[in-house]
Amino acid sequence: MTQAAPTVPASAPAQRRRVEHVDTDASGVVHFSRYASMLETAGLEELERRGAGLDVLSLQGLDLRVRELRVSYRAAARFQDWLLLVPAVEHVGPASLKLGVKLYREGSGPEPLLLAFGSLDMAVVNRENGVPACLPPSLSSALKQAP
Repeated sequence: MTQAAPTVPASAPAQRRRVEHVDTDASGVVHFSRYASMLETAGLEELERRGAGLDVLSLQGLDLRVRELRVSYRAAARFQDWLLLVPAVEHVGPASLKLGVKLYREGSGPEPLLLAFGSLDMAVVNRENGVPACLPPSLSSALKQAP
């Protein structure tokens, strides 16, 4: 029994990116360590899009610290592939948030192919001393809004 290929949700704010030489190993395959960077970049861009990016957090005296990173791989990305990164804010707590990102390859068939997915569990901390801090209600609300 074959499974249907996952589709990119129509409402998802996808970010398009091309695999560069620096992303790959000697065989032209994206090195596993580069996925973490791509997930983080897409997640932080989603925070920016929602009005709660790093600059906004900094003005509130806040910063983000990664508590946990998870990445699951399904297929390899290769040099010069076009990728779609689909970020989502999966959870907003009083002093934490979780960003999820799905990474697809474009042009590999009628639907983009899911290559990897992952999440970043982040603590909100006081920028000066690193102590956990609560998100202001305005930022929490902005992060909880649907894309």
